[in-house]
Amino acid sequence: MIDMHAYKEGFRCGYVAVVGRPNVGKSTLINAIVGEKVSITSKKPQTTRDRVLGVVTYDDAQFIFMDTPGFQSRYHSALLKRMNRTVRSTLAEVDAVLFVIDAAGWKQEDLNVLRLLNKEATNVILVLNKIDLVKDKERLLPLMAESMQKFPFAAIVPVSAEKGKMLQHLTDEIKKLLPESVPYFDPDLYTDRSPRFLAAETIREKAFRLLGDELPYGVAVTIDRWNEDDDGAEIIASLIVDRESHKPIVIGEGGAKLREISRLARADIAEMLGKRLHLEVWVRVRRGWSDDARALKTLGYD
Repeated sequence: MIDMHAYKEGFRCGYVAVVGRPNVGKSTLINAIVGEKVSITSKKPQTTRDRVLGVVTYDDAQFIFMDTPGFQSRYHSALLKRMNRTVRSTLAEVDAVLFVIDAAGWKQEDLNVLRLLNKEATNVILVLNKIDLVKDKERLLPLMAESMQKFPFAAIVPVSAEKGKMLQHLTDEIKKLLPESVPYFDPDLYTDRSPRFLAAETIREKAFRLLGDELPYGVAVTIDRWNEDDDGAEIIASLIVDRESHKPIVIGEGGAKLREISRLARADIAEMLGKRLHLEVWVRVRRGWSDDARALKTLGYD
């Protein structure tokens, strides 16, 4: 139980949604602020499929970040419809919203996400991410002026999530929007997700990163067995694909790609658990799972 008397007067705590088009750096931003790997990242859109809570606690505030899927204006499966529904529901539940776009400028996909926001909202901060890629920083000023014409943002903060630049300024602006409250989570906690969830997401991340454009979107991960004691852990997992033709893509010639996915995931999961790990990853076919509501629920996307 959290001791209410342990926190000074004026302590603030609240939920912060991070929204934006796919592949704009939302997960990287949360990981950078929290200082831990709570959400997987890759250059492939649609990497994040569910709301993931990342928690960071300072002396005067606790931020509870909700990493949302990148909103899809054109969706073709039950999975993508569910992802968009997740974005909409999250916006109605939070104290502050970080709307993330690329510092290079607005795109039509950004405007599609912007339409989800209540035009009378006073709790939305615009985050101009990837400023490290903008050579002429003076270009940011007209972009900020243009942005205020599109929506009454509470603040506009240029950052580089990848390089960790301007994050202190961003958290200062977020703090202004949070209510005074004791922390909701233990200060030592950095995510509400279980080790099983984080392990499955780690495997999925390595698959995305290693296979790149070869990888079909219809990929999920299940944890089939989890045995753990003080000395070590044994995890048996499955990479789920929805077509037989996708299986050899994930496995690779002579099993090379699947071994590399397993090797990279094993290192990260072992570090997370703080113990030696035996990890086996298999590839299984489950046809049409991303369009099957029952399958989505079975795979944890309920």
